[in-house]
Amino acid sequence: MKDCVLALQFLTRLPLPAVAADDAAFARSIRWFPAAGLVVGLGVLLALWLGQLIDPWTGALAGLVAWVAITGALHLDGIADLADASGAVHKSPERLRAVLADPHVGSFGVVAIGLQLLAKLVLLHAVLASPGWWSVAFIPAAARFGPLVWSWWLKPLHEGLASRFRNVIRPADLIVWLVLLGFAAALTTPALVAAPVLIAAWGWRVRRMLGGISGDGHGAGIELVETGLLLAFAITPLLR
Repeated sequence: MKDCVLALQFLTRLPLPAVAADDAAFARSIRWFPAAGLVVGLGVLLALWLGQLIDPWTGALAGLVAWVAITGALHLDGIADLADASGAVHKSPERLRAVLADPHVGSFGVVAIGLQLLAKLVLLHAVLASPGWWSVAFIPAAARFGPLVWSWWLKPLHEGLASRFRNVIRPADLIVWLVLLGFAAALTTPALVAAPVLIAAWGWRVRRMLGGISGDGHGAGIELVETGLLLAFAITPLLR
């Protein structure tokens, strides 16, 4: 239970009781990232429901605001840093790593954050038009399965969060969450089956671009998988 609370403390800005933990306990909290994602999803779902009582666009905006507020925009920083680094990749690998380590946000990063928020807003509005829109609550959980996969699969770029997480991922953790994801897809919407594909695609992308994974890679991956799943949710009714 303590590891789950640590995961919530790390991934959200929800008021939670203080928990004493060492580095090992914090590293183990990654096993509970999908559970923390479900809490995020339930908050987004509540905001969507309240907002759509006015109209769908208000619902979409309320859901987006809740998404950003609950997570504290934690992962948007990663997508901004990766966007800035991508703009420098043509120069040299050293320049890419230097930009990635720079705490300042450049023009590519600002544009990436704006496009990410706009994409989520539009796709949330589209999802609200489908009868099973409540199942959007599972999207943040499915996306946060990604860090478990990437930490187990990819080497860390440097000593930091990614390297601390890598040593605690067990095959059983991956299997359990994958099975639970399958159950969620069977009970709610088949759009969730896109999650493993999106997670694998992002892992391949950062491996090719960076050679490994970092905290920024995790954050950007979570954001992009969430957006990809929203798109899958939006188009699934059109395929029936």
